[in-house]
Amino acid sequence: MNTQEMMQLADKVLVGTYKRFPIMLVKGAGTKVWDSTGKEYLDLVAGIAVCSLGHSHPRVIEALRRQLAELTHVSNLYYIEPQIRCAKILVDNSFAERVFFCNSGAEANEAAIKLARKYAQENLGKGKYELITMLNSFHGRTLATVAATGQTKFHKGFEPLPAGFSHVPFNDLAALAGAINERTCGIMVEPIQGEGGVIIPDPGYLREVRKICDERGLLLILDEVQVGMGRTGRLFAYEEAGITPDILTLAKALGNGFPVGAMLATEKVSQAFGPGSHASTFGGNPLAMAAACASLETMLQDGVLENCSQMGAYFLEKLQELKVRHPVVESVRGRGLIVAMELTVPGEEIVLRCLEKGLLINCTNGNILRFVPPLIIDKDDIDRAAAILDEVIGNR
Repeated sequence: MNTQEMMQLADKVLVGTYKRFPIMLVKGAGTKVWDSTGKEYLDLVAGIAVCSLGHSHPRVIEALRRQLAELTHVSNLYYIEPQIRCAKILVDNSFAERVFFCNSGAEANEAAIKLARKYAQENLGKGKYELITMLNSFHGRTLATVAATGQTKFHKGFEPLPAGFSHVPFNDLAALAGAINERTCGIMVEPIQGEGGVIIPDPGYLREVRKICDERGLLLILDEVQVGMGRTGRLFAYEEAGITPDILTLAKALGNGFPVGAMLATEKVSQAFGPGSHASTFGGNPLAMAAACASLETMLQDGVLENCSQMGAYFLEKLQELKVRHPVVESVRGRGLIVAMELTVPGEEIVLRCLEKGLLINCTNGNILRFVPPLIIDKDDIDRAAAILDEVIGNR
């Protein structure tokens, strides 16, 4: 069966929840991927901010190969050595004192929502269960995380959504403070809105949100599923703000492509989850933990965070040059290697033309090109991407 036949078969047998590009990727190494015809692409999507160490990283592959030969799954009825090691790395390098492992960002956010409610009922009062989240946010595709997401396009067709969420404008402290009521138990926010278009709040915003939570006795949940694990040039985005949350969620780059999510929490808050209160059959299984340990150790030891900061600044510089040359580029913004170019026209055609020229990029919100490349990207890769973008935008 050739590639075209395989893609036609996919359209017959798979549920049509994805609008796929007309290529089949079969191999990856570093910042490059290849399709079934052998064509090479420079990948600035990285599985949507997942493969931060690049594709097929040898340290992650070796960790998985070694673990696969030893033990793949036993469930959380038993202690799992690599799970304990992974939790220790996260605790040692964050605010957290406890970790719950799961399989995805949506699951991590579900765990955070449940923990916040249970903690609030046991410590703040039974009538406190609501979370305030932000307009333009994205927290996942399960019913609860869709309800938490502040974009109505993700709500349509799934009503009635679970109760217990209200939404206020991002980066608006007055609106946030005004939305707090007797039912509020916490605030859930992304340090940078990734799916919403790489929207970066004003300096001091997160510090003030933390202050509001402290003054009103509320929990602060940070969703770092996309911006955590080094994406901003620090292991966690909250470090830039000089604060700590009560609960934090991770996934995407934590396993560098192997599905793994995590919810981190303080000792005080985590005590609301006792035996039987929450669980995940596959969460923290030996294979996922082997991948996560290798990913974390590589990120912390191999200069990945420093490279992210340096290459992020260089990428922004190159995109600013394009903004000067092309009036269709309205703005560029980013932190580390989560970067966006906002256009005055729809971005879909530009994404497709870049694909034809061997560059994989992503468009969100219709007109915002989002770049979340592997954190190991170098100047040559960025120069190549900028040249393709220059040509495509110039010839549109």
